[in-house]
Amino acid sequence: MKELYFDEVTLGAEGISEPVTVTSEMIIAYADLTGDHTPVHTDEAFARASAFGQRVAHGLLGLSLTDGMKTTASLRFVPGMSLGWAWDFRLPICIGDALHVRFHVAERRETRKPGWGIVHLASQLINQKGEVVQEGVHKLMLPNRPEGDAK
Repeated sequence: MKELYFDEVTLGAEGISEPVTVTSEMIIAYADLTGDHTPVHTDEAFARASAFGQRVAHGLLGLSLTDGMKTTASLRFVPGMSLGWAWDFRLPICIGDALHVRFHVAERRETRKPGWGIVHLASQLINQKGEVVQEGVHKLMLPNRPEGDAK
């Protein structure tokens, strides 16, 4: 899959990822990595008595998966710089959910820094039922193709 430079990105271009299934092991690994062992994520008995009725993934695990899945989606970019996320958690992510990411270039503009541009990727994290569990916008700064670099 070809990775695009900023000057090759078109407004409205869309990408979609392959699904990733959330496992208990992923949730525990994320808890260990971040130190967030909140019982609704890690303790089955506690989680069953919660409003969710079961263990759920950390919201930021969903965002992390989104960012990772975008790098292997059908629309890819050369390495650039993340400028941040505006992100909302809509529904819980449960063990066994098969998630994929769908996104499109909602905005693109040149920067004051020569040779760079910014894209806004409107993104949705979607479960196997077609429900949007998380969504928002990722701002990404990408370089233009270097002069003399053949397409």
